[in-house]
Amino acid sequence: MEKIKVKLPDGDILEVNKGTTPLQIVENLSRKLAREAVAAKVNGVVIDLTRPLEEDCELQILTFDDPEGREVFWHSSAHLMAHAIEELFPGAKFGVGPPIEDGFYYDVDVDRTLTPEDLVKIEEKMRELAQRDEPYIRRVVTKEEALEFFKKKGDPYKIEIIEQIDDNDTITFYSEGSFTDLCRGPHLPSTGKIKYVKLLSVAGAYWRGDARNKMLQRVYGVAYPKKELLDEHLKRLEEAKKRDHRRLGKELELFVFHDIAPGAPFWLPKGMIIFRELEKFIREELDKRGYEEISTPILVKKDLWERSGHWEHYKENMFVLEVEDEIYSLKPMNCPESTYVYKMKTRSYRDLPLRLAEIGRLHRNEISGALGGMFRVRQITMDDAHIYCRPDQILSEINELIDFINYVYGIFKFEPAYYLSTKPDNAMGDPALWEQAEQALKMALEQNGIRYGLKEKEGAFYGPKIDVQIKDALGRDWQVATIQLDFVMLPERFDLTYIDVDGQPKRPVAIHRAIFGSFERFVGILTEHFAGNFPVWLAPVQVSVLPITDAQNDYAKEVWTRLRNLKIRAEIDLRNEKITYKIREAETKKIPYMLIIGEKEKTSGTVSVRKHGKGDLGVFDLESFISQVKFEIETKAVE
Repeated sequence: MEKIKVKLPDGDILEVNKGTTPLQIVENLSRKLAREAVAAKVNGVVIDLTRPLEEDCELQILTFDDPEGREVFWHSSAHLMAHAIEELFPGAKFGVGPPIEDGFYYDVDVDRTLTPEDLVKIEEKMRELAQRDEPYIRRVVTKEEALEFFKKKGDPYKIEIIEQIDDNDTITFYSEGSFTDLCRGPHLPSTGKIKYVKLLSVAGAYWRGDARNKMLQRVYGVAYPKKELLDEHLKRLEEAKKRDHRRLGKELELFVFHDIAPGAPFWLPKGMIIFRELEKFIREELDKRGYEEISTPILVKKDLWERSGHWEHYKENMFVLEVEDEIYSLKPMNCPESTYVYKMKTRSYRDLPLRLAEIGRLHRNEISGALGGMFRVRQITMDDAHIYCRPDQILSEINELIDFINYVYGIFKFEPAYYLSTKPDNAMGDPALWEQAEQALKMALEQNGIRYGLKEKEGAFYGPKIDVQIKDALGRDWQVATIQLDFVMLPERFDLTYIDVDGQPKRPVAIHRAIFGSFERFVGILTEHFAGNFPVWLAPVQVSVLPITDAQNDYAKEVWTRLRNLKIRAEIDLRNEKITYKIREAETKKIPYMLIIGEKEKTSGTVSVRKHGKGDLGVFDLESFISQVKFEIETKAVE
């Protein structure tokens, strides 16, 4: 029988029969790993453990501990849930059911509104189906066979998906027991791997996120191979509810959303303080690091986007409008317009690097079903910059950007994790330039001693990029900063040049970068990370002055005035309320410091200090307290 060679992650090479499955290989290697295995990664592509291997390859066995393994586990769980729904609600029709960051969902069309009691019944049915330990079976079908199957089943959503599949694409079905679904996979070997399930909620979701389509019911759930993992997840969800930025934004009077402007926050005065402090911080760093700030138009003719490639690659995400018989768009990106600043005069090699920063407002036409508080908005404020440099300056510029990112996120006590996102399928430009760009990013990461992950095919259409993620207080990962290397879109399409030392015109390289990314999203992340307890330098109100009785009001006003004159954001509560009530309200507002002023403090010229969440810190001389607070503000201290 024909043999193939299989290389394992430790470098060992196995010689096995052609057609052997990853599951058969792992069963011979380790019983423990075989029990925990959920999928296989073959030459960088995730596949079913039961798919035969047909040629020499590199093999990695994935478990639930691997991010890609969790995706497979939750994807299979979504199918199991759909199976359970179909058994309990005959005639149910199904939209899509993907894995998501913390579990899975399936969009379903049934003849009544699902209740919490229904979710319990679906859970029970899922457990019953899982215990049958039925295999997930993959089958390749023709487009005609797929259409015939779902027409007979009467599922218009699957029919619509199939009709939009290219005739040359492979179509696959996955079956487990009596349930068959249209799916690319991959999936678990069998339902028995799914041990512990919890269905969390039901929400309305328009088919394909379009409000013109029918409203389906989106059932959210999560599943784990071990009970303790499920218990931990449910605890995190409870904590996440308490930290939800949409709730805290309203309670703390930071920002709100309204139906009149879906996907665009109304920044309230206190929220604007946080926004401006972040803006001030980033501008100070831009100045220190040699950037020049520009501002470019929001409304731009489509000619610009046709030239940049956005019209071809990004048009569906743009707000397009007609003005005096010409087509315009609200800009979704700052990138192309910076080229007009670059080209306003002849550039010499001595002028480079040219670092052009723009804190600009962008608009992206996200579908309504994808909007989610500050995390997914249509109106975005980005701290963009475009760096134009010579090829010999690429490495030093990227090194500087990595230092910039590490410094900024270090202020918040975040540890940045770096990922290299490589050439996508819709890439434009010379493959050789792409290879050169990817190698430059790899070299910079390695020179900085950074261990980085790979995100295959997730680069921008014009160049590879470094994506940066942070982990919040609940252990959730958030993508924030980005560094994108561009040899093609801006330099080539906009015919950018500089005069080199030999007097000849040369192409600069463009580096696109953002540090916070979207201000809206970053404020949402910070709100949940700190649970609204912002560091003193960011807190909208830093100190609350609380006199115990009216007899101390005059001294309290003196203290309040002194703080305000020193640019410390202070408020004073002169209401005729008990001091316990005033303290409780200041705690609810999450004000970092409370100064309690009674007769003793008035007489001695001191203040009694309380810290939010920590209680009484004792009596301080006013100037000593001021010095401490100013130090925390100036150093941007984070506890």
